[in-house]
Amino acid sequence: MNGSKVALVTGGSRGIGAAIVRRLAGDGMRVAFTYASNRDRAEQVVSEVAARGGRALCLQADAADSATVAGAIERSVEAWGRLDVVVVNAGVARAGAIDALAPEEIDRMIDVNVRGTVHTIRAALPHLRDGGRIVTIGSVNAERTPFAGAATYAMTKAAVAGLVRGLARDLGPRGITVNNVQPGPTANDSMNADSPAAQAMTRWLALPRIGAPEEIAALVAHLAGPEAAFITGASLTIDGGFTA
Repeated sequence: MNGSKVALVTGGSRGIGAAIVRRLAGDGMRVAFTYASNRDRAEQVVSEVAARGGRALCLQADAADSATVAGAIERSVEAWGRLDVVVVNAGVARAGAIDALAPEEIDRMIDVNVRGTVHTIRAALPHLRDGGRIVTIGSVNAERTPFAGAATYAMTKAAVAGLVRGLARDLGPRGITVNNVQPGPTANDSMNADSPAAQAMTRWLALPRIGAPEEIAALVAHLAGPEAAFITGASLTIDGGFTA
């Protein structure tokens, strides 16, 4: 059981992030998570966790604002007394050619996906216990981008994969593992598994369906647990054969 352990998840109010919160709480961890703006949705996740006997805490923070993220981490440590697992899930995606996207859209992806990841980890490290776990949520698009309009997004997720490799070296002496989960096409709030968009995506996959958020959460839970203590610096793809 992980009852004494505490996890922090950024972007935990919906989609993959909410599935991670529910899974880690179901595994016995106390979980703090951030959300950008929709407090009602975040409170709903807290209620779902509580209904299953778990403990969760939601904290407002914009992933691109290093000060608010640092503040959320401080509040989570004050509430739970420790920090064992950090899952950097918050991310944004904008589709479009690099000369068609507005500069603000490009900057937002870089600010959330790259700078947000760096500054979240920096703020968490003074609190993260030796032997802890850091898991980032990247994207299979860092490895394969078979459609036009995803260059900037793919760049930001490739940067995350590179960061993880370096951090694994830096934090290895403390026994902290650092790994990157790269989901392929996965159901979300705007695309359920039966939607036409999801069905269209299956032409790129080896399996005849897109992924479920709970499947991504299961891989994160493994990396956050004791059996993954010798995995670090890895980008683990979970994509239904998208890159096969």
